[in-house]
Amino acid sequence: MCQSSEQELSRLVEIIGKGGSLILPTETVYGLFADALSEDAVRHVYKLKQRPVDKAMNLNVATIDAIYAFSKEQPDFLPQLFDHFLPGPLTIILKANEHVPVWVNSGLDTVGFRLPNHPVTREIIKRTGPLIGPSANVSGASSGKVYEEIKSQFEEQLFGFADDEAITGQDSTILDLSGEYAKILRQGLITEAELKAKVPQILFEPLVG
Repeated sequence: MCQSSEQELSRLVEIIGKGGSLILPTETVYGLFADALSEDAVRHVYKLKQRPVDKAMNLNVATIDAIYAFSKEQPDFLPQLFDHFLPGPLTIILKANEHVPVWVNSGLDTVGFRLPNHPVTREIIKRTGPLIGPSANVSGASSGKVYEEIKSQFEEQLFGFADDEAITGQDSTILDLSGEYAKILRQGLITEAELKAKVPQILFEPLVG
């Protein structure tokens, strides 16, 4: 796993602070990260990706406290789920509270949370606060796995942190906890069986038939 110098980290954090975007690794694919609380920064990522503005973004956070700060009606087992699976390839959908900017979740009543399991990306999020981080590719193209290839996709020069060896290319599991029952909206690295084994309080939607 590649490490970053303090000087390089500071430079990347400064780019985020000035409203810029970064290509950063997660444990799945590279993401295109920007300040989630800056409307201009988020809109710029939509433009870079040529992504429809009604397609909501997730919040990338560093702590469970940040999840509570931007959600409501959280299940009692959230801390247990967090301790066992995060940071890692799991996206958690919860009901959004009034602190979630409309430009992040497109005005939906829910919001997704992600804690990428890469030391450099996690440290940047700790220093900057919540970031958006959709896959680093133009919408419709395959998710980015090779840093230099990703940079060449975009018309403007983007900076970031290269660590191709950390990229698995496998999706995160999307777990919706916003309703009466838990639902897996996208099956990724973490399975329903693994979730129930570690957090038996999770109730998944009963099978019909």
